[in-house]
Amino acid sequence: MTDETFHGAKLALLHQDQVLTYLRDDFAHIPFPGHWDFPGGGRENSESPSECVLRETFEEFGLNLPPERLIFSRQFNWTHKPNHRVWFFGGYLTAAEIAAIRFGDEGQHWRMMDIAEFLAHPLAIPDLKHRLSVWLDERLSISPQP
Repeated sequence: MTDETFHGAKLALLHQDQVLTYLRDDFAHIPFPGHWDFPGGGRENSESPSECVLRETFEEFGLNLPPERLIFSRQFNWTHKPNHRVWFFGGYLTAAEIAAIRFGDEGQHWRMMDIAEFLAHPLAIPDLKHRLSVWLDERLSISPQP
């Protein structure tokens, strides 16, 4: 899964009917200030998409997940720069992993948010709503969630 042109990656981590989210900082110089976001961010050096999203998830939430935990992956066009691509991943969290979260220094706070609430939330990043819906639709058409 190598792609030299991708800009960054995001990860939707589900537990039952909830998704791990965080409220972005409210700084005018960042995209989507004060919006609900998923773990992830920009690529560093020659990282692969999975290395990027797993590093960001560790930095932001203290979760050290192995690559096998990324059970869904899809590349999308980046809305802000149409010639750039981003990766979206999906996976699951255990209750013990949620209890072990150590929130980093980016963002205002985190929470496990009901999936339906995130999809309807006016301050959820629109691209992430779409990408989560794509994964949920595909997941449900293949098999029920574990």
